[in-house]
Amino acid sequence: MDAAGDSMASPQDPDYLLLGQLAHGFMASQVLFAACELGVFDLLAEAGPLDAIGVAARLDTSPQATETLLDTCVSLRLLTRDATVSPAAYGSTRLSRTFLARGSPLSQTHLLSYTATTVYRTWAHLASAVREGRNQHLRAFGASSRDLFSAIYRSEEERLLFLRALQQTWGVHGPPTLTAFDLSPFARICDLGGGLGGLARQCAALYPNSRVTVLDLPEVVAVARTHCPLPQDARVNFLEGDFLRDPLPVADLFILARILHDWTDDRCRHLLARVRAACTPGGGVLVVESLLDADGRGPLATQLLSVNMLLQTEGRERSAGEYHALLAAAGFSHLQVRSGLGLYAALLATQ
Repeated sequence: MDAAGDSMASPQDPDYLLLGQLAHGFMASQVLFAACELGVFDLLAEAGPLDAIGVAARLDTSPQATETLLDTCVSLRLLTRDATVSPAAYGSTRLSRTFLARGSPLSQTHLLSYTATTVYRTWAHLASAVREGRNQHLRAFGASSRDLFSAIYRSEEERLLFLRALQQTWGVHGPPTLTAFDLSPFARICDLGGGLGGLARQCAALYPNSRVTVLDLPEVVAVARTHCPLPQDARVNFLEGDFLRDPLPVADLFILARILHDWTDDRCRHLLARVRAACTPGGGVLVVESLLDADGRGPLATQLLSVNMLLQTEGRERSAGEYHALLAAAGFSHLQVRSGLGLYAALLATQ
């Protein structure tokens, strides 16, 4: 179509409608974030169904504004609305009960809170990140990223929120990635950068003959011991250390879950070489990452994660072939890949 034809586009033009969806997508995110922050989903999971006035009274919010928010949540399929009663009553959906209520074992509220604050603020500087080719911690928070995790853990509150967000991620993604391969032959397992130990605890439960060590920075281990204490007979233990600098424990299997995507290729090669040196003969490494297609042109969810890595880290998402090259250079010559597990794939590399 020529320029004159383009100027006659209809409001129902599919391209125009797509443009509107993309331009206003952040509004739907903010409705979700605000409802979480206000406690809408917690209230309706515990005390619903309630009308808008009842919700507003319990949350100490404006009745009219609350009704607007609730109706929008209904349109987003986050809540239900029963118009057969007067006034209309709002209730939970399976989505909100399972993933948005804080009392649910699969709650994602810490992850959403982290996304609504830290992630959202860095994305406001995407154009600058593309111009400069580096993360935006300094612009967004005034925090130097010379030491990456000093910027990410820039306060005790931020560190705890980030670690709890990761913990909730593994509540959903941990079981499929840990059972993608039979890990029972590996008796000594080390989860590098394992945070609060959520993935390690799942691993120990799934493979009762294994013992799992979580190695993470001292300040992270301190948070884990305070907020997620282990029972005395646990087969999971915490070890303080920087996996890029300090000695690694000897292990049959190392887990690197959402670790390599934080770093440049050079840093990844350095880390994997250290892992290989600490591996027992016949040992290996389980890498859990979101995989790009071989040509890097999809899937969209992983491409967006890669943009997020640009904004917040030194790294990027990679294809299975790129991880294979990094692992092979470190001496892990046998690689198996299991995808179709959701957002993350499992890659098991052995010597």
